[in-house]
Amino acid sequence: MGETFFQPLSHLDASVLALESPTTHMHVAAVAIFEANALSDGKGGIDLDRIRAHIEGKLQYIPRYRQRLAYVPVTRAPVWIDDQQFDLDFHLRYVRLPHPGSDDQLRRMAGRIVSQKLDRSRPMWELWLVEGLARDRFAVIAKIHHCMIDGVAGVDLTTILLNVVPTSDIEPAAPWEPRPAPTGTDLAVTSAARTTRRIFDLMTSWREISTRGSEIAAAMAGRAQAAFESLGSGWLTSASRTPLNPDLGLNRRFDGVELSLDRVKTVRRKTGGSINDLVLTIATGAIRRYLLERGFKLKGVEFRAMVPVSTRSAAEPGSMGNQVAMWLVNLPVSEPDPLTRLDTIRKETTRLKDDNHALGAATLVDLSRGTPIPLIYFANRVVGPKMRPFNITITNVPGPQFPMYLLEARMLSNYPMVPLWSQHGLSLALFSYDGKLLWGILADYDAIPDTGRVTHAIEEAFSELEAAVAPDEQGSPVG
Repeated sequence: MGETFFQPLSHLDASVLALESPTTHMHVAAVAIFEANALSDGKGGIDLDRIRAHIEGKLQYIPRYRQRLAYVPVTRAPVWIDDQQFDLDFHLRYVRLPHPGSDDQLRRMAGRIVSQKLDRSRPMWELWLVEGLARDRFAVIAKIHHCMIDGVAGVDLTTILLNVVPTSDIEPAAPWEPRPAPTGTDLAVTSAARTTRRIFDLMTSWREISTRGSEIAAAMAGRAQAAFESLGSGWLTSASRTPLNPDLGLNRRFDGVELSLDRVKTVRRKTGGSINDLVLTIATGAIRRYLLERGFKLKGVEFRAMVPVSTRSAAEPGSMGNQVAMWLVNLPVSEPDPLTRLDTIRKETTRLKDDNHALGAATLVDLSRGTPIPLIYFANRVVGPKMRPFNITITNVPGPQFPMYLLEARMLSNYPMVPLWSQHGLSLALFSYDGKLLWGILADYDAIPDTGRVTHAIEEAFSELEAAVAPDEQGSPVG
């Protein structure tokens, strides 16, 4: 018998697990749409066996997809172990849309799929292959627990499963033998040894401080200042409650909208700032429209977005797990002028960069690493619902600006989804791909009964911003 294997979850990934509740599903998802091309059977179906073989051949590059959770006795700290009964067919699901196979039917199906929690006794991912989509297309609905993956790592997985050119080649599946799982005693003893090691490392760090005191003290002071600035950005106070912040139900709705990336870049050239500044400005305009239509008074409202910022280095692009920090960005939803909204957001994100809030948020995570898992769970259940420091999650992940292929099938679009936190009825996730800025909309089923209204608000908010920067007859920007 080989040596046993387990790997502790990072503190951030363990916290993601602790955040999950019956109404808070902590999986990320995406709906990718493909031209069937050579994978088509000519009857609205696709060659599922070839796709399965292709995925099986790629599992060797993503070992986490064959690992499941186990827990250290007493502390309940989660660890990864190899799944002794791994069965690929459990994770690959096949479904066919009824005639006519419309995009609306696909959206409704995606909403139902993401409404269901993942099975924690198995590797926490599913791929749904959806046949019968009109115009000789098919879809892949991916669902992966957030403790396994963040948005940037998700792009890495896309590069593993997709190719830059169409190909019929399928990589043979490599032999795989699960490593033996440790016993509860093994986990307890090894966990205690690692705790002792952390204490030893801390003592070593203090000795290092005594010899490199001024250099290390300056670095620690910088991190402490960044953490202080991050806390002061709103993490310790509640944002305003709005119709977008209900008590969540079990079910979800999905929708998506596509904007031209070239048109967005044209606006950026005229206004300055970053693509992310424009994304936040468009989202602000859309939220403003939606809340006004619901009859909500915006005067005095403090509406904040939690914006993930990747801390993944260039040297670790393919590593699994979450390596992100969080910004809190105040969105000026009460401001009627789109250019003023953009200027306000641009100043806000510049301040967050200058004050190094991403480092500060990462430092706060580091400082909380010693917190026992049961205490994290308690804090999330008791303190979390009462303290709502932000109203919405908005995440923007850059993707390839050229076509990608699943075997011979060209990917047309890919709409991401991020989880709804407690009392957050809407999240916006964006993926730029092949000249498109693709918005994935996830909503609480009861709180947002018409996600189409949200997609229209996004389109209208962009058109409003675009019109505000259009040149007048003298060639100068309007507004």
